[in-house]
Amino acid sequence: MRRLLFALGLAAALLVPATHAQQASTVARPAGGLQVLPVRGNVFMIMGGGGHVTLSVGIDGMLLVDTGSAAVADAMLAKIKEIGTTVAAAPTRLTTCVGPTCYQAGTSASFTPWGFASPSYNAIVASPAPLKPLRWIIQSHFDPDHVGGTPVLAAAGSSYAGGNLTTILGQQGAEEGATLIAQENVLRRMTETNYPEKAWALETFYTPIYKMSQFINGEGVVVYHTPAAITDGDSFVHFRYSDVISAGDLYTSDRYPMIDVAKGGTIQGVIDGLNKILEIAVPEFRHQGGTMIIPGHGRIGDSADVGVYRNMVSILRDRIQELIKEGKSLQEIKAFKPTLDYDGVYGSPDKFIEAVYQNLTAKGPVGSR
Repeated sequence: MRRLLFALGLAAALLVPATHAQQASTVARPAGGLQVLPVRGNVFMIMGGGGHVTLSVGIDGMLLVDTGSAAVADAMLAKIKEIGTTVAAAPTRLTTCVGPTCYQAGTSASFTPWGFASPSYNAIVASPAPLKPLRWIIQSHFDPDHVGGTPVLAAAGSSYAGGNLTTILGQQGAEEGATLIAQENVLRRMTETNYPEKAWALETFYTPIYKMSQFINGEGVVVYHTPAAITDGDSFVHFRYSDVISAGDLYTSDRYPMIDVAKGGTIQGVIDGLNKILEIAVPEFRHQGGTMIIPGHGRIGDSADVGVYRNMVSILRDRIQELIKEGKSLQEIKAFKPTLDYDGVYGSPDKFIEAVYQNLTAKGPVGSR
């Protein structure tokens, strides 16, 4: 019976036409420690290279949100080329025929096939489209596990304008490489900490919202800056048509927020940033499904998952605030274990408690957030 059921299931699977995401999922086998999850539409999540990397691939080229760590830069480059080649080579799903009339998939456009010039025939036998280059890299923040691989990947790319519109005058080789985009504090922090110059963004923004100047792979891409969150340079990216948010370390589903107080991070900024994600995300049914949210670390989620995470952060902020009001020191608060009911999910809380304590006991604007 089990053999019969397996044979029937295999036959059914062979009869179902593959979607682009299903075709591209064939690249999800580990290579160099990296794994790929087709998320939705043109958007993929690449895991295993430090922080999670988000890839959009399509007719305009490839766009990355972060690049992973320097240690996996070569493997990451090979992986995004593999994904891009697989998507480009996927045959166009053109035809559903009723009698002499055929219809283009997903549209009402009809045509009558003829001989070797038939669009359906050409779609199958034509050579695969060439791989489009890596055009853009958006940096969600400046931690090395997220942007350490930038010099290698950026150098392998090519800007959309070929360097004719957005370069520094007199810069040698400015026409080469992908366009790097980041909130201006990311560039400032990189220059302060001696990051390689090839990782510095040439296009920075200071506004709360940065919209890409064109549709990329068929959709609008919008970058949102979340001030004073994990650091002072955090951003998340919304792919509007695919309805996918790449959250960076603002949302890490397997750990507490790694707030860097020395670099402008605050507990209230994290909560405000998570609320902004929830403001944009739309559930498919009540609180489930809908907008997919790629975390900086951990498993992919939706608005319900981010809501649970936001609630956890808010509850722990309030608990630590009450203990501070009672006059307890940092060590006494740690000994009190205010995070105990969450530690099984999010791991060690020590650095998180320290950061929240520093925020809430600081004098001036940071402590008042």
